[in-house]
Amino acid sequence: MKEPKQKFTNKKLLVMGIKRMALSIPLLVLTTYILTFAFLNKETIPLYVFLPLGIIAMAATIYLIFKGLKLILKAIF
Repeated sequence: MKEPKQKFTNKKLLVMGIKRMALSIPLLVLTTYILTFAFLNKETIPLYVFLPLGIIAMAATIYLIFKGLKLILKAIF
């Protein structure tokens, strides 16, 4: 049976993954607030300003969450 190359946790990758996850959590709350604000003001200008901003920020949040989880799993295994 072949021995695994890495027998320890890569701490640099783990710290990078935790930093990305720590950045994504406040961003997740903020984007939820931005989208709610945009949908509450349907008849005014903020809808057209905050809705695209909220959608882009939500996509960035999802990207950061998946990249953070991927880095953490890569560091551990």
